[in-house]
Amino acid sequence: MSFGGFPDEGLVFYEGLEADNSKTYWTAHRTAYEAHVRAPMTALLEELAPEFAPAKVFRPYRDVRFSNDKTPYKTHQGAVVTPEGRGAGSWYVQISADALMVAGGSWRLESDQVARYRRAVADDVQGPRLEAEIGRLRAGGWTIEGDRLVRVPAGFSTDDDRTDLLKHKSLHATRRWTPEGWLHTPAVLTRVQASWRDLATLNNWLADNVGATTKDPTLIICLVRDFRLQ
Repeated sequence: MSFGGFPDEGLVFYEGLEADNSKTYWTAHRTAYEAHVRAPMTALLEELAPEFAPAKVFRPYRDVRFSNDKTPYKTHQGAVVTPEGRGAGSWYVQISADALMVAGGSWRLESDQVARYRRAVADDVQGPRLEAEIGRLRAGGWTIEGDRLVRVPAGFSTDDDRTDLLKHKSLHATRRWTPEGWLHTPAVLTRVQASWRDLATLNNWLADNVGATTKDPTLIICLVRDFRLQ
């Protein structure tokens, strides 16, 4: 299946799900989800894979065990690409009734990764490189996000030129487009592809300076087994 855009029926499906997030609605409209959301998302990712690597398509079900919000289904479809061996630095794409979203960077870092990230930010060579790249992305319309501390972490000077970046415990850039006619055409592929390319320097910096966690993978699985991008 070649990618032809996200059909309007998929957006209508999510509008209905937002109004009635129930198993009854899901069961009655699952074929619409499969045909007009998951199938085009899969087709998009297959066309992106030769350049960026295969993607993981997230499940549509929410983990409600530790949430006050017990609605069972996500009101968006997301997918992430994390090339093998990078450790940190991924690409993300998401479709919902409200927007097409693209993003890149790291959404969750283990403590050893956060330590390496902060050392690199404070470094006289790597720190300015990241600072310049974040400035370029902001100027290009990207929103810089990520979990942050309120204060500069212990061991680092409050006089550092990059105190804002030092507060981050994760770092990613995001861009959103509200639904317009092009969303239903192959032009989506061009926009996602160009956006992901624009994030390459940020992802490379994270891969080179943060890398993979050295924690016991079995412990991480126990702690974050059901972690999903929200």
